[in-house]
Amino acid sequence: MKGPIFVALDTTDLDGARDLAARVRHHVGGLKLGLEFFCAHGMPGVREMASIGLPIFLDLKLHDIPNTVAKAVRALSEIEPAILTVHAAGGRAMMEEAKAAAPKHTKVVAVSVLTSLDEDDLAATGVGGTPHDQVIRLTSLAREAGVDGAVCSGQEVRAARKAWPQGFFVVPGIRPADASVGDQKRVMSPRHALDQGASILVIGRPITQAANPDEAARAIEATL
Repeated sequence: MKGPIFVALDTTDLDGARDLAARVRHHVGGLKLGLEFFCAHGMPGVREMASIGLPIFLDLKLHDIPNTVAKAVRALSEIEPAILTVHAAGGRAMMEEAKAAAPKHTKVVAVSVLTSLDEDDLAATGVGGTPHDQVIRLTSLAREAGVDGAVCSGQEVRAARKAWPQGFFVVPGIRPADASVGDQKRVMSPRHALDQGASILVIGRPITQAANPDEAARAIEATL
């Protein structure tokens, strides 16, 4: 990974994703392909994006019984993503199985609390405490399960890094100071997130919806 920025290509438009990736490839460290993209184009689409020459972060947030998740991870092994997500809420056994099934060079990272959720959202699902509390609980569980790291917002990554110094921390919800927050509730600037302990930064709309995505990616890269 030549840089910490992974551009989030959350789209079903393969041609658009490929063109945008080609435009920003010199100012980002990798490509994040999410559920929309994978449901539309599957593994052939991932292989086509990988041909651009950047690491692939396959953000599928797998969450099912351990055996099912392990089989899903094995099914993905032929494309060998650089990073693959599972939900920490799936439990220790599920995460252990996912890591055991993953290719040697794939980092399995556990999603803690989505950046679109706040304390009220957690309470509505029966989870007590703040997002920070839940992130630390699930990050500790991920560490015990032997996966490579966790996904959390910039607001929790410092505490998560302190609890897991060797962890690989993926931080979404990254917004430059002048960018719209959109549907995110826990956001942070790129430079601040790195200073707090992020390993990689997931940045979507501030780049993908910019009038000039290449200039936007270059401007964010310059702040790092």
